[in-house]
Amino acid sequence: MMPALWVSKTGLHAQDHHLTTVSNNLANVTTTGFKKDRAVFEDLFYQIQRQPGGLSSQDSRLPSGLQLGTGVRVVGTQKVHSKGVPQQTERTLDTMINGRGFFQIQMPDGTISYTRDGNFHIDADGQLVNASGFLLDPNITIPQQTNTVTIGRDGTVNVSQQGDPTPTQVGQITLVDFINPSGLQGIGGNLFLETASSGAPQAGVASEAGYGELMQGFLEGSNVKIVEELVEMITTQRAYEMNSKVVSTSDQMLGFITQNV
Repeated sequence: MMPALWVSKTGLHAQDHHLTTVSNNLANVTTTGFKKDRAVFEDLFYQIQRQPGGLSSQDSRLPSGLQLGTGVRVVGTQKVHSKGVPQQTERTLDTMINGRGFFQIQMPDGTISYTRDGNFHIDADGQLVNASGFLLDPNITIPQQTNTVTIGRDGTVNVSQQGDPTPTQVGQITLVDFINPSGLQGIGGNLFLETASSGAPQAGVASEAGYGELMQGFLEGSNVKIVEELVEMITTQRAYEMNSKVVSTSDQMLGFITQNV
């Protein structure tokens, strides 16, 4: 069997994964706080038929040898944590992180997840929750008969109630950051989990010590750029076609041998 068939097979498989990554990016072009993925490729091991630097005679060495590659694979996908485009909503509870950091979300099992999606709501108990109804951590409760809610750039949450225009602080939104945000595990719902690769979360105050400031009435859009993804899709398609052509050519060569030998 011709080795080129198996090499091109790995190329087809890798480009299929690449197209899946691109399609997921395009599907989430309007998802709040979404961070696009980038496929990372690596070549497979080589068949060394003549060792580079090996002796070709008593006094001379091979300058490059003979190394035959065996293909390619997708070794991983990497989250690109560049900032998305700010989208003004003028909704009081919408909050965007302008810079580094993540909101903390308390999952139903008590664990903490992390998100860039600041689309918050108030539940039946007056607590701030995300769109799935999971509590913001630390918990913040908005009193009944609240007239206005103000979220400061440093994360302080103040309310003023009917008949009392004096603002009262009811909580503080705390941000966390990671030494390697790309190592976070995406679990859907705009949420991430800590992993051994991301490092431990480091809590801090918004707008201080390198953490981003909070912007009330804004949401962070997806950082997917449609034109870039369309170019990636075209490149992937052409790479897939070229690998398919190798399969076709190998088949023709095998057919020639079968018919003429």
